Amino acid sequence: MRPTSRLKESFVAGLILVAPLAVTLYIMQILVSWSLQFINPVVSEFGLIETAANVELAAQILAVLLIVSVITALGLVAQWSVGKHLFGNLGRTINVVPLVSTIYGSVRQVATSLVESGSQFERTVLVEYPREGVYSIGLVTGEGRASIDEVAGERAYSVFLPNSPNPTAGRLVMVPESQIHETDMSVREGMRMIVTTGIGNDDEPLDAYDERTVADPQHTD
Repeated sequence: MRPTSRLKESFVAGLILVAPLAVTLYIMQILVSWSLQFINPVVSEFGLIETAANVELAAQILAVLLIVSVITALGLVAQWSVGKHLFGNLGRTINVVPLVSTIYGSVRQVATSLVESGSQFERTVLVEYPREGVYSIGLVTGEGRASIDEVAGERAYSVFLPNSPNPTAGRLVMVPESQIHETDMSVREGMRMIVTTGIGNDDEPLDAYDERTVADPQHTD
């Protein structure tokens, strides 16, 4: 093998190893920077920097523990009858304010769906989008409302069409039942295909795929 080919393969193999780590570190940096907006004010307000012997990292860890403790305590109170009554009145008060009620209700619904096991995506389907003859992977989130069924002329379903390779963004579409194409893919397999832009092989673990690619960057099935 020529030296230039060997160097090219080595570079590709190294890139496959380094790129995921670099992206992960970048995302972690964004998350940490966002979290510090809430942590640093707690450090300043409660004087935790002095408590932690002027060690900033230790003070931030104390702030995180304090925030977690407060959230846990609120959750515990919310499970009691007094807490349910108190927070129930708070929720009803917020719902009176037009714009605030919309934001609060949406965020509350999303937060609830993340922790409740019964509100996960139901199944993976195909939907002709963005035009006829082109199919997008969709995740069924539930049935549409009666008013939507009326417009569609049949039962319609809420289908989330995730973007690739970032499935956290996408669009929600209401699709008539006759236009939904069922698949034998699980939700996990569908998400895998979206994240890997169709490169991943569903018949083997992702780690095995990565190891094989690093060993032979020019390998194809």
